[in-house]
Amino acid sequence: ISFPPPLQILSFSCLLGCSTPEEIERLTVDEDLSDIERAVYLLSAGQDVQGTSVIANLPFLMRQNPTETLRRVLPKVREALHVAGVEMQLTAAVSFLTILQDESVSIHSYTHSFLQVILLHLEHRDTGVSNAWLETLLSVIEVLPKETLRHEILNPLVSKAQLSQTVQSRLVSCKILGKLTNKFDAHTIKREILPLVKSLCQDVEYEVRSCMCRQLENIAQGIGTELTKSVVLPELIELSRDEGSSVRLAAFETLVNLLDIFDTDDRSQTILPLVKSFCEKSFKADESILISLSFHLGKLCHGLYGIFTPDQHLRFLEFYKKLCTLGLQQENGHNENQIPPQILEQEKKYISVRKNCAYNFPAMIVFVDPKNFHMELYSTFFCLCHDPEVPVRYTIAICFYEVSKLLNSGVYLIHKELITLLQDESLEVLDALIDHLPEILELMSTGGESSVQENKLSSLPDLIPALTAAEQRAAASLKWRTHEKLLQKYACLPHVISSDQIYYRFLQRMFTIMMTNNVLPVQKAASRTLCIFLRYNRKQEQRHEVIQKLIEQLGQGKSYWNRLRFLDTCEFIIEIFSKSFFCKYFFLPAIELTHDPVANVRMKLCYLLPKVKSTLKIPADKHLLQQLEMCVRKLLCQEKDKDVLAIVKRVSITLFQKKFYEKDLLDQEKEREELLLLEMEQLEKEKQQNDGRPMSDKVFEKKRRDTKTPTQSLPKNIPISVPGPSSVTPSTSKEIKKSKLIRSQSFNNQAFHAKYGNLEKCASKSSTAGYTPVSGLGKTSVLSLTDDSFRTRNASSVPPSFSPNTPLPSTSRGTGNSVDPKSSGSKDTQPRKATLKSRKSNP
Repeated sequence: ISFPPPLQILSFSCLLGCSTPEEIERLTVDEDLSDIERAVYLLSAGQDVQGTSVIANLPFLMRQNPTETLRRVLPKVREALHVAGVEMQLTAAVSFLTILQDESVSIHSYTHSFLQVILLHLEHRDTGVSNAWLETLLSVIEVLPKETLRHEILNPLVSKAQLSQTVQSRLVSCKILGKLTNKFDAHTIKREILPLVKSLCQDVEYEVRSCMCRQLENIAQGIGTELTKSVVLPELIELSRDEGSSVRLAAFETLVNLLDIFDTDDRSQTILPLVKSFCEKSFKADESILISLSFHLGKLCHGLYGIFTPDQHLRFLEFYKKLCTLGLQQENGHNENQIPPQILEQEKKYISVRKNCAYNFPAMIVFVDPKNFHMELYSTFFCLCHDPEVPVRYTIAICFYEVSKLLNSGVYLIHKELITLLQDESLEVLDALIDHLPEILELMSTGGESSVQENKLSSLPDLIPALTAAEQRAAASLKWRTHEKLLQKYACLPHVISSDQIYYRFLQRMFTIMMTNNVLPVQKAASRTLCIFLRYNRKQEQRHEVIQKLIEQLGQGKSYWNRLRFLDTCEFIIEIFSKSFFCKYFFLPAIELTHDPVANVRMKLCYLLPKVKSTLKIPADKHLLQQLEMCVRKLLCQEKDKDVLAIVKRVSITLFQKKFYEKDLLDQEKEREELLLLEMEQLEKEKQQNDGRPMSDKVFEKKRRDTKTPTQSLPKNIPISVPGPSSVTPSTSKEIKKSKLIRSQSFNNQAFHAKYGNLEKCASKSSTAGYTPVSGLGKTSVLSLTDDSFRTRNASSVPPSFSPNTPLPSTSRGTGNSVDPKSSGSKDTQPRKATLKSRKSNP
């Protein structure tokens, strides 16, 4: 039997709430009834809660059987609504709107069946019900034909808008008039609608005048510029002087929203004096007017920018600065329990004013010109960033990226404010700031050509401590989503700080999070960011040490949870690195986990096997393919866990298929970039030997910026291996090395564009703000960020496992000799044996 899910669920819940057999009997419905019959029965003889359930399910019935629903169910709905309570009325308004949006019936049928019911309940005594029906009607007006609008809505509106009608009726008329204006021609509007508009603008009740005033914006957009100047503007001028503060406020906001319609003369002769008077009186009026004024100030200054005199320009700027510090001059240290409620309410309004000022700050930069920021607005920006209230700092943090873009070459002026917000005690502020943290840091590192910027972020020594402190603060909180997002954004750091700084200050922290944090999305975010750090690390010794740690502490770790994270890391490495890199270092440690004693690890690996196979290049990696197929066959023969076996059987179908291996252009580009990193390291060593000093970050970064070339456009003839001795002349060889160094430097910069190219397309999917004024769980044990295991050591102190001369397990293309990881493991742990031979399992 097909019967509507809402009715079924509601009937069951009603039965659960019954306490006596009589109540159960009264709410029981014959199961043999059809959907339509059940609905008719419940509307006729059921309880109110059952009738409400039927009305909520009306769109479902209309989709299933519209003819019978209109003929049998809808008349019963009309009867029920005459005596219905608030809940049923609200449900009916929503259902009628859903039916319209579903287009279950034609507009003609909808008008005939539903429109009169909607109009009948517009003046319900309950304001919430009346507003619900009004919202439905306004949506219906959008699709009704012109003749229906005239006869069914406009003609009755003439009487509904008269003073003899109730206030609620006249309020409804105001909102309907604002919607009807765009539906008729100018002649009809001028003859039939505008007289009603004028009448309602002069209504005796301030509520009606305020409501009609707010509809003048819609009306002005429908009648055109000429009628707006001759009819709407005089009404707005009169309403701006109204005795009711809410009416004056509505007039002011409507004027601001209509600034684009009026010409320069209207703005300078009519609107500017009104705005000036409004601003002068605002401090003496209700604080709600100040809230509105502070919110619209950016749009107002933008709209009147061309007609300000220098004196007026200065007055508006000073007015804005005064609003930015409103309420901060009062004495602090008082006990809130002793403050009168009206004072507390006033302070809340002042906070809203300062928040709106922060919201409009980018627009005010445009108002004063970014070149004058330091002289005119820096002190104000400083106050907003240090405001005692979180909502104000949160809003300025949202705007920080927009401010940075506007300042351009002067972005260095707000370095300290960036540090301040990164160190803010509120995680809400930090969360708002990090939404655009990569773009902000890029602007900080590349903005402008002045000598101040040549050192990238060297003029901001507190940046790295602020970034590490922000991460630790997020990790210590319960807001793991903020922590996850922060770790994701830290993937931009190779673009803005040096490789050594990342190695010493951030890499160990990523390892710590991966191994100790209890939140899986956070662990994965740390894993992916660590892979990106590894991808752009410029020192082979450091890269080998990181790889060794990944294999020994995760892939061969005692905890199965760490081995699961190793497989996550392998997936990110496949995504970020070339196929050759994965095969060389991670292929064998990954497939060795087919012998893992924990079924969950084997299961996760089985899901990953198709991607692992995709990294092989046949025939060069034929021996690896054979080992992979051998591991899969062993699983098929020996696996005892039924879930793992089912997955192996499913993936083995594709694993044993003979696949044609096409050339992967993206992978070729990745491999070329990895080889260029090796070239860059070799050439820098040679330069240090020749010059006797390392290349400074200042010179290196300047060269990198000067030689920007899109990664996709790197020349195809770049060598794919580190060159050996050359037979060319010394001068030619020197030029070739120089060109290689420049090329190798350029890709490292371009690979981290603001959008991060292909790397960020797969960023986590589990991971604020309205009008833009210009364009309009777990806790982590905190370890030292300068862990000795990640410090570069001299040759005498380097343990064998991390020696730069000790090769890592190499599994592809004869590029290195395999080393048993057990012999090079960490002293603190007993890593799992890295071999492809079967062994005894001890879970």
